[in-house]
Amino acid sequence: MIKTKIVATLGPACSGCDMISKLISAGVSMFRLNTSHGSEEEHAQNIKTIRKESQFTPVLVDLQGPKIRVGNLPEPVQISIGQELILQPEGEAETCVIPVDYKEIANDVKQGDKILLDDGKVGLEVVEIINNKVRTKVLYGEIIKPRKGINIPGSTASLSAVTDRDIEFIRFAVEYDADYIALSFVREAKDVELAKKYIKNFGGNIPVIAKIEKPQAVKNLDEILKIADGIMVARGDLGIEMSPEEVPIIQKEIINKITKERKVCIVATQMLESMIENPIPTRAEASDVANAILDGTDAIMLSAETAAGKYPIESVKMMKEIAKSVEQCNFCPGNLNLPMNDNYELSPQAISNAAVKMSQDLQAKAILAFSHTGYTPKLLSKLRPNVPVIMISNLESTCRRLSLYWGISAEQKDWDKVLDDKLLKKIDDFILENKQFKKGERIIIIGSIPKLITGRTNFIRVHRIGAPLER
Repeated sequence: MIKTKIVATLGPACSGCDMISKLISAGVSMFRLNTSHGSEEEHAQNIKTIRKESQFTPVLVDLQGPKIRVGNLPEPVQISIGQELILQPEGEAETCVIPVDYKEIANDVKQGDKILLDDGKVGLEVVEIINNKVRTKVLYGEIIKPRKGINIPGSTASLSAVTDRDIEFIRFAVEYDADYIALSFVREAKDVELAKKYIKNFGGNIPVIAKIEKPQAVKNLDEILKIADGIMVARGDLGIEMSPEEVPIIQKEIINKITKERKVCIVATQMLESMIENPIPTRAEASDVANAILDGTDAIMLSAETAAGKYPIESVKMMKEIAKSVEQCNFCPGNLNLPMNDNYELSPQAISNAAVKMSQDLQAKAILAFSHTGYTPKLLSKLRPNVPVIMISNLESTCRRLSLYWGISAEQKDWDKVLDDKLLKKIDDFILENKQFKKGERIIIIGSIPKLITGRTNFIRVHRIGAPLER
């Protein structure tokens, strides 16, 4: 098992039982549903299929957010440098007129501003504002495709961080018991608070992953980290809103802060972009994936590579092979010694630190962590132990959510009882049957007393597989 987790985006290229099953077998740890595309019915069917194919594979519902997009064009529009184009709120496409799905676009730009389309493949410059229309000239690009994204670098935009469409998909995520919600185009902490308010209002308790893809979010990262349950470094829009050369350093700084905060991290966008069309990646892309792992991310994500590419299975397998290679090298950080964090209870932190140190000193083969909510295993994951962390929980939802964290293998067991000879026998049988360990090898067990799972973590034990409980 690789310790780095792989997130795959579902789409036309990989929906259906057969493809989802193959993606899981290839190494997918979590599936992303991109609500910018597809209907609720299609996403609901995908969730049902995922649950049927794999009990503990989590689902991420990624909200579109205040994303401005090109409208519905009957066919792609060919353009040339210097050509004049009019951007206007949604309407019929005409010669030199491009509809957009944002009524306030004329209020958010001024003469001389740059407007970028399709992840920066098309560049326009604002020439004039006429009523609610924006007259522009083409700086570069050859074609404008329907429903492609529009970026206005430097603009704060008038749109709310949580749109009406997002609210409907938050309701959908709660109804279908999604494991995570990703909030797009976060600018400040109150954006995350607003999303959490809607989740609560719909009766849910779903963790929110804030997508960092705007300069304002980078500036307000510390306050966002306090509220969000995790972070996605969304390099696509971030590299458009900021200079591309800034993104690699920003990525490292974000991951460093997330690690100290003990929260989950996903690095996303254009990781194996060339595999949309080709069966192998470029060397630069392989290096990009490897460096994200070396930076300390929990998960790496595939977008169009799996959603719409020609080689979705091959893309997942390639990511897995890169992760495997990196995790075995001497440069991959392991057994980190993080300072205590005031946001977490001291005892679970101290026990987690001790478990990692003991596993190293005693050459233990694994850390077995009993947990109801996943609180302590999350702390363990961020310490990057060199041995697997096997989490035992009585909750399926906890098992699914923790499956996104680096190095954690989750198992659902109804073992919330006193650690006696009978339970140790069950643990030994489970370890020997499912985890390829041997009798006599050491594992570290952490949990709570008097009950293993539902109390607060307060004990640590060294156990030899197959040995009886010492009185």
